[in-house]
Amino acid sequence: MKEKNYGILNFNFIDNIIKKKRSEMLNILNKNIKDNDIESFLDVGTTEENELESSNYFVKNFYKIKIKKSISDQEIKSNNFNKLLKKSITSEFLETEIENYKSDLVLSSATIEHVGSYENQIKMLENIIKLTNKYFFITTPNRFFPIDFHTKLPIIHMLPKKIHRKILSLINLKEYAEEENLNLLDENTINKLINTQQNATFKIRIFKVKLFGLTSNLLIFGEKIK
Repeated sequence: MKEKNYGILNFNFIDNIIKKKRSEMLNILNKNIKDNDIESFLDVGTTEENELESSNYFVKNFYKIKIKKSISDQEIKSNNFNKLLKKSITSEFLETEIENYKSDLVLSSATIEHVGSYENQIKMLENIIKLTNKYFFITTPNRFFPIDFHTKLPIIHMLPKKIHRKILSLINLKEYAEEENLNLLDENTINKLINTQQNATFKIRIFKVKLFGLTSNLLIFGEKIK
């Protein structure tokens, strides 16, 4: 693959960091689930496969489960899954869809920051809980890490969101300036999201992954209480 550059940041260097962090996240997942307790796996927000090693990292590396399913608002062509549903995770799900796609482990990597408004993020969490038999695992970048790995720019994403989006528009990053495309979360917002789900059947915890001593990623782990 031909190398690209983001200013002073080399593209392969960035992808290697993302891959390393996702490997750490996968280790956290593996430590908190019982493999022999899982027969089905659902990936939420799958992207079309490409040459990046970090893309769909969990799908590629969580290989122990035979029954794999995917829900994505993109058209996915992949041999990794037994079932594929093209549908937004923030929409209403039919009972038949819940029945067909409900899985022991539901995993969504770096998707919740791309579903739009805070209300959409609540709906995504609500739907994931409906689709979960035993465990769910949601990963997202931390808004208050000094570099945003979407734009590869420092600091400005930590400003109030209206100012951040105005700056992105001015520097011709209009796609990321739209809330529907990028709405970064921090630990406080994630706690508020969790508190919207008055569900006594799940124990929900937040894990943190660090880079250079600072929290780069936040992980939401849910385990059904037996």
